[in-house]
Amino acid sequence: MTRLSNAFAKAHPALVAFVTAGDPTPADTAAILDALVAGGADVIELGMPFTDPMADGPAIQAANIRSLGAGTRTADILSIAKAFRARHPETPLVLMGYANPMTIRGADWFAAAAKDAGVDGVICVDIPPEEDAALGPALRSAGIDLIRLATPTTDAARLPAVLDGASGFLYYVSVAGITGKQQAAQASIEDAVARLKAATDIPVAVGFGVRTPEQAAAIARVADGVVVGSAIVELVGAHGKDAPAPVRAYIETLSAAIRGARQEIAA
Repeated sequence: MTRLSNAFAKAHPALVAFVTAGDPTPADTAAILDALVAGGADVIELGMPFTDPMADGPAIQAANIRSLGAGTRTADILSIAKAFRARHPETPLVLMGYANPMTIRGADWFAAAAKDAGVDGVICVDIPPEEDAALGPALRSAGIDLIRLATPTTDAARLPAVLDGASGFLYYVSVAGITGKQQAAQASIEDAVARLKAATDIPVAVGFGVRTPEQAAAIARVADGVVVGSAIVELVGAHGKDAPAPVRAYIETLSAAIRGARQEIAA
């Protein structure tokens, strides 16, 4: 089993936590990642800062600006990942970002560098499945999961293309919009997850707009994973280098809510 498949098998549903690499500085990211793990996150998504993060709302846009302003480069992100892997040998780490930083030196270079850093999966927001050749084969050859995105507009005709070559987990973007405060109605999430799970055996994790323990628990009752990002990034923005303590405390509230949902499922 891979680290990702093992995490979803052991912690079902899993808490997937996102932060932006290099925010507020590259030197501060390690302690924030450690706080995520200590708080109970099962999978870590490490955002690669980019100048044009088209899928992201104000909170993550601001994090990208802070990170790039602090001088974060791809080499720093890979170094952060490699050091994380040394400290946390079992916790899955996923890089999430955009095509330009991942492909500018060639897909093979990026895949090899990610593998060397101990990365388990990659989410590339702006390479659609129809353009899989731009990155997918290189990642799969390196043993790295390519995690695809499904959305409320992914209909039955397109879903097979999204699933073809996808692995690790399927990330269901629950709103047709950017990351941030809006959240889809629970009923629509339940319907979408049921449809996706009928089409694939890989775990389905739901994100975009998840902020409270109550929201996390509700999603955990129907999905294989719950993704939380903007709310964590806002804590980093508010507390800077002092963010690890409040981040850990917040993650603990989410983790407890999801554990409660797990117990309900098992009962």
